[in-house]
Amino acid sequence: MNNNLYLFSTTFLSLLAAFPSLASDTEINQTDINKISQPTSNIPNLSEIQLLVINASLLTQPIEQNEVQKLINPEKISQNSDVEKDDTEIQLEAIGEKDVLPESTPTHIIDKEEIQKQGASSVADILKRMPGFAINDVGHGADIHTGTYYRGASINQSVILINGRQINSNINTYHGTTDLNSIPVEAIERVELYSGAASSLYGSSAVGGVVNIITKEGSGKPKLNATAEFGSLNLNNQQSSFSGGTENVRYNLSFERFFADNKYKVPVGAANRDSKGKLFNADTATSTYFGNIGFDLNKKNTLSLDVKKLSSRRGLVYFGFPLQKDRLDHDGLNIGLSWKSQLANNSKLTTTLGFNQDYFNTYGPTVVSNREFYRTGTLDTQQFTARVDHEWKISPNYQLRWGLDLSSLNLNGIVNSNRPDRISLNEKENRSLLNTAIFAVNTININDTLQFDLGLRQNLDSEFGNYFNPSVGFRYAILSNIALRGSWTSVQRNPGLDQKYVYDTVHGWLPNIDLKPETGSSWTAGVDVSLSQNLTGQFTYFGSNLDNRLGIVQGKWQNIGLVDTNGFEAALRWKIARNWSTFFNYTYTDAKIKTGVESGLQLGLIPYSNLQTGIGYEKNGWQANFYATYYSGARRSLFNNPSDKTTDFSPSYLNLDLSARVPINKTLGLTFYLENLLGEQYERVNRIYSPGFTFRVGLTSNI
Repeated sequence: MNNNLYLFSTTFLSLLAAFPSLASDTEINQTDINKISQPTSNIPNLSEIQLLVINASLLTQPIEQNEVQKLINPEKISQNSDVEKDDTEIQLEAIGEKDVLPESTPTHIIDKEEIQKQGASSVADILKRMPGFAINDVGHGADIHTGTYYRGASINQSVILINGRQINSNINTYHGTTDLNSIPVEAIERVELYSGAASSLYGSSAVGGVVNIITKEGSGKPKLNATAEFGSLNLNNQQSSFSGGTENVRYNLSFERFFADNKYKVPVGAANRDSKGKLFNADTATSTYFGNIGFDLNKKNTLSLDVKKLSSRRGLVYFGFPLQKDRLDHDGLNIGLSWKSQLANNSKLTTTLGFNQDYFNTYGPTVVSNREFYRTGTLDTQQFTARVDHEWKISPNYQLRWGLDLSSLNLNGIVNSNRPDRISLNEKENRSLLNTAIFAVNTININDTLQFDLGLRQNLDSEFGNYFNPSVGFRYAILSNIALRGSWTSVQRNPGLDQKYVYDTVHGWLPNIDLKPETGSSWTAGVDVSLSQNLTGQFTYFGSNLDNRLGIVQGKWQNIGLVDTNGFEAALRWKIARNWSTFFNYTYTDAKIKTGVESGLQLGLIPYSNLQTGIGYEKNGWQANFYATYYSGARRSLFNNPSDKTTDFSPSYLNLDLSARVPINKTLGLTFYLENLLGEQYERVNRIYSPGFTFRVGLTSNI
């Protein structure tokens, strides 16, 4: 242990010593953006080109030939790609710049235009049209328990970022996962999804990928955007944003309020069906606030601050038998401060400080022997984070990105019940956790067509000691229109402090101080192709092997064994004509339990097949987008009817949606969202049913 501490100390001091002093103020070309620390190699950066293949947007702008070539082999795009730029051509972007990632890292992007077309009301709504995602907890009557999954991994096995800053707290019980409703959609510029070697940069727990939410940045004259929507089931949603900027200051303020009562008829056997045949206790109301401001301190130094506030009140429907009456209150606050400094034309330093607080309070009655008892469970977490991230292009063929992550988490847990057989479990817990990690990703361009990535992450954790997680990747452009890529990464996800120390009085789950981390690896192998100027595609095989998976056995948290996941993704984008475009995403996921009493079964709530496709038209402000979703059904694994078997699957379904925008004038537009056009009341997952056909009508204003 002393040797490890010595190694950590000397490495950290060396890292700090390696950073040059802040550059002085120089003249900068204001129009030359996104040229910071970009590789001079001819191999493109995936996040830089937004991956036409896997961007799920129904964009209607023509795909230029050079954009297609950038995807595969961009050596002919720019004759200046190997020329070092003078310092005076460098300009920092404060918030919305694209991350510099290894090119073996698959990156999926949905931008603000597609978010608007979809009519998304949450980040989960946005993610559901990305390849690899199975999202059961979004939409009318959705149950917060049934989850968001990426390539068979739960949301707690993913890393969630805001502008590159991690906000996960690894809280699991009392529905304490990361709330994907916590940022107003109006504040989002785009959402990026990473996998592969990105885990070395952002956390060894990223078996389920990395989701980076990039927020909008104001500029120029003040602008006011506002949307008001009303629809089925007393839905009302108001969004607004106010943004602008001067030469050295940029700001954006956003607000969103959402409510739906979700009182609709459900079939016999549905979860939480009351005596009138309606879904019971499924209402939801959220208010979210977000603001950011950026300052250019000088030509090479930028300071930015962002703040988000969430207030959520909702009912829970998970148990279903008998009626579930529990309520969930969630209040959150997140603050981030970032300082970006251009040290030289080939060196950029980013220092980030963050604070995240989540307050979860679940409460409700329990009926035992015709007597009613009450219980409540509270989890209050405060998390401080710090990150130093240095991007350094050492030579034309070698780039190093390295730095330090620090996270300090404090958990206060309160359990209180007046039920006689549970009073002895009432408690107050206060636990703390410190995690530090040194990370580095080395990118080596062998030649114009071949690149290798080596990622290293050394973690020091106050609960689980020291552990090392490497990653490797490659990208090889075998032809001008075909490129191969692959990645492998070692992962470790530690149990949450709540799972180890706090009794879950709502579910009746006991903690377990002997829990072990989930450990294993994940991998990808794929091909990117340009089938024609207007047709591009990406095909990916993915897999993971995760041991000591966490679960509940006889009412107590346990390590339940090994889960082996294998799957396939296909993503196509086709520009049909000038104003018409389409996309197609298909994911097959085989998440097999390999040990224990459920050995050989698919993980619960995860479908084998999930398909999203759509076609869109846009001209002069008019829009029409038609979407289709196929879901093969998922295994009902939790809180079933007594007659149900653990091998039962929910039925498959096909869902059709339509969105449209009609311009009234240059600043006003009417929006329409017609969901579930077939009117089928399908089982979303685990006895949670959709309401059938619903609609939303809205008015948008851009002033």
